[in-house]
Amino acid sequence: MAADKAAISLEEIKNETVDLERIPIEEVFQQLKCTREGLSSDEGANRLQIFGPNKLEEKKESKFLKFLGFMWNPLSWVMEAAAVMAIALANGDGKPPDWQDFVGIVCLLVINSTISFIEENNAGNAAAALMAGLAPKTKVLRDGKWTEEEAAILVPGDIISIKLGDIIPADARLLEGDPLKVDQSALTGESLPVTRGPGEEVFSGSTCKQGEIEAVVIATGVHTFFGKAAHLVDSTNQVGHFQKVLTAIGNFCICSIAVGMLAEIIVMYPIQHRKYRDGIDNLLVLLIGGIPIAMPTVLSVTMAIGSHRLSQQGAITKRMTAIEEMAGMDVLCSDKTGTLTLNKLSVDKNLIEVFAKGVEKDHVILLAARASRTENQDAIDAAIVGMLADPKEARAGVREVHFLPFNPVDKRTALTYIDADGNWHRASKGAPEQIMTLCNLRDDAKRKVHAIIDKFAERGLRSLAVARQEVPEKTKESAGAPWQFVGLLSLFDPPRHDSAETIPRALHLGVNVKMILGSIQETGRRLGMGTNMYPSASLLGQDKDASIAALPVEELIEKADGFAGVFPEHKYEIVKKLQERKHICGMTGDGVNDAPALKKADIGIAVADATDAARSASDIVLTEPGLSVIISAVLTSRAIFQRMKNYTIYAVSITIRIVFGFMFIALIWKFDFSPFMVLIIAILNDGTIMTISKDRVKPSPLPDSWKLQEIFATGIVLGSYLALMTVIFFWAMKETDFFPDKFGVRHLSHDEMMSALYLQVSIVSQALIFVTRSRSWSFIERPGMLLVCAFVIAQLIATIIAVYADWGFAKVKGIGWGWAGVIWLYSIVFYIPLDVMKFATRYVLSGKAWVNMLENKTAFTTKKDYGKEEREAQWAHAQRTLHGLQPPETSGIFNEKNSYRELSEIAEQAKRRAEVARLRELHTLKGHVESVVKLKGLDIDTIQQHYTV
Repeated sequence: MAADKAAISLEEIKNETVDLERIPIEEVFQQLKCTREGLSSDEGANRLQIFGPNKLEEKKESKFLKFLGFMWNPLSWVMEAAAVMAIALANGDGKPPDWQDFVGIVCLLVINSTISFIEENNAGNAAAALMAGLAPKTKVLRDGKWTEEEAAILVPGDIISIKLGDIIPADARLLEGDPLKVDQSALTGESLPVTRGPGEEVFSGSTCKQGEIEAVVIATGVHTFFGKAAHLVDSTNQVGHFQKVLTAIGNFCICSIAVGMLAEIIVMYPIQHRKYRDGIDNLLVLLIGGIPIAMPTVLSVTMAIGSHRLSQQGAITKRMTAIEEMAGMDVLCSDKTGTLTLNKLSVDKNLIEVFAKGVEKDHVILLAARASRTENQDAIDAAIVGMLADPKEARAGVREVHFLPFNPVDKRTALTYIDADGNWHRASKGAPEQIMTLCNLRDDAKRKVHAIIDKFAERGLRSLAVARQEVPEKTKESAGAPWQFVGLLSLFDPPRHDSAETIPRALHLGVNVKMILGSIQETGRRLGMGTNMYPSASLLGQDKDASIAALPVEELIEKADGFAGVFPEHKYEIVKKLQERKHICGMTGDGVNDAPALKKADIGIAVADATDAARSASDIVLTEPGLSVIISAVLTSRAIFQRMKNYTIYAVSITIRIVFGFMFIALIWKFDFSPFMVLIIAILNDGTIMTISKDRVKPSPLPDSWKLQEIFATGIVLGSYLALMTVIFFWAMKETDFFPDKFGVRHLSHDEMMSALYLQVSIVSQALIFVTRSRSWSFIERPGMLLVCAFVIAQLIATIIAVYADWGFAKVKGIGWGWAGVIWLYSIVFYIPLDVMKFATRYVLSGKAWVNMLENKTAFTTKKDYGKEEREAQWAHAQRTLHGLQPPETSGIFNEKNSYRELSEIAEQAKRRAEVARLRELHTLKGHVESVVKLKGLDIDTIQQHYTV
């Protein structure tokens, strides 16, 4: 009976008959039939049946409507117009509607839509499975124990823990503790954080910006404030850069077809007085053959397969188009902890420096442990508490009154506690600068502290300061007696085994890695970084460093190898300044305060174990630690991007080649090519081209981006050449005896010419993909086996059709194997110049052709490295300017970047500085590393091999 009553009351809560937001907190516990000890697992499972999972309702999408959606885009509209033309407008000259072409066009549309639908569905399922692994987690009290569970299992009555960086998983009322600062911008649009104290409500979807507290859940899923608002808001589809590029290429193809059709209409009807039906057939040829109907399918499939490949490497893409931005990234701002280092901290007791009189090193460790969390720890807390013989010593003999958690502004933690005699004390640990300011140290003491910090930094060690204070007022809010600086601890965070190799690798790829450090004195030279490490505050803070004030901040940030003492607001400014210098900027982050910088960056990367807030703000979420994951993702992204770029050049080339090739043949010789045969070319082409999404490609050695000028120019040049090649072939076949005389083949009838022309167009149309897919000679870069097999099968079918087909409706008749061999030979001979034309177009577009020929006179020089002396002089000049040895007025060598090669010169400089720094420190570094490694009991051989010349 009691159970029924409870169930009824829970149903009433589900139906929101009780206002849990405003009633006193004790009544909340009564209404929810729960206590501060949380729910049992069984009770949680029962309530989950009543309230449902803590998720928003997902919109059910009709599979059929989704399928039809793939036929609803500008390129499909053109094909659909062609289908209408085939049955409506082609019904003339006493001939029936062109049902064969109509059925063929519909089949082509259905095939494309089916492939798109299947691949996108598979990609969507794979993405859903991956994103499930990133489902928000929360600390919940069940069966009297704190455990980390998926937020989906929360029910009203659960007790949860909220800390800095958490996205609040459900509507809840706060329990006892310090007030939280909560960012509700996702709900209200208000950008400033609001303060919420004990008893007040916090909403699902808000982000905890400061503080730590427990709360009782009062609403979950669709019953939350966020859940109710979500269905009222329609998601807006923002048109991304990728979509704009697709539209631009599609529009170019449509305009090219329109020009060809207009020319045919003007010449065929008023001038040549051709039959109505013949004109319609010629127009259909341009429409069907010219439209790259497979483009949306090929590009979306390529992106989906690439996204899946990235996830296998440990990088989950939350936004598909982040792949193209990753391919163009030329600057990466990387956190050190967990990315360049292992984030496995250890404390060397022998190196502890004591400043307070009568204090032993053990007591310094004990005070630091008191200022640490004993559960739910971060890496520093775990290292400090791990130094004690028994972790329970951290709270032994004292009663905790109040714990101040770490936040990125104060950069310290503190504990207010009562000892066995009833006296109140505080212990604090944190960044040395903050602790020194707290203790108000004299100048001589500060100098001593800085000297020790410098000594630690030379050995690659971080510093942690410890302070203590008495609290005679015996209240947690009181200021207390003056703080006393107790000591300095050294923290060793070993570099990741791959960092020393990965950073030069990134620089070789044209990605300049800038290290972002939280501590002031830490050096990046240990990790193979360069020597230009600037304190962040000296560049962006109020007190700018006079020694570098003469140079523009943007230029300093661009040339710097890294930044030390970085506050959250500095990260945003660094990204902003780099973007102003036209860099595609990536930023790694893990905390709530990194979120603005992650959102601002072109590619926000949440590292492994990042907070919910950082993951939410990022474009890519890493599931593996280390910088090598990011560099692998860059290479994979460039490969994906290369495939897409290869296809777009191919699509433009084919449009130009079909439109102008068939237009000239139709207008000069009044030869009406069969629309049905163009349809077969299109179907075989599409089947082959689908395999490009899995093609083996060579990633660009430098950052890459959509260059529409290059795509259109290369497409026009190659397409025009192929069109000319087809026109010459037709002229030679129809007007001359060249082929019969030289190869002993017979003269062809009209229908046999149709078959011959079909085969020639089919071969070179598909062979073109091998030219556009390669950066160098097409016969050197080995294509993927799938692409080769598809090409062979398609051309085997095309050749058999040309040799044997006898289709009256399509006006084709078999030409025999002799003519098929001649056409293959002709196609191979005229294929060879395509690579040369590709290189020539790229060279002209680079802007260097005329400069080298007219100004430098190096177009035909045999000198290997022209301009080496000038580059070295520029390098020396830039270094003098950077270090304040030369006025900045003459330092304009990097202000104009006309190509990616110039852009990557900054990365080249960083590479040189890194090598100089590594050699400079080699002998001293090796000794330091060996001593620290031996002290920590690590594998000396593994470490040594990365620090040898």
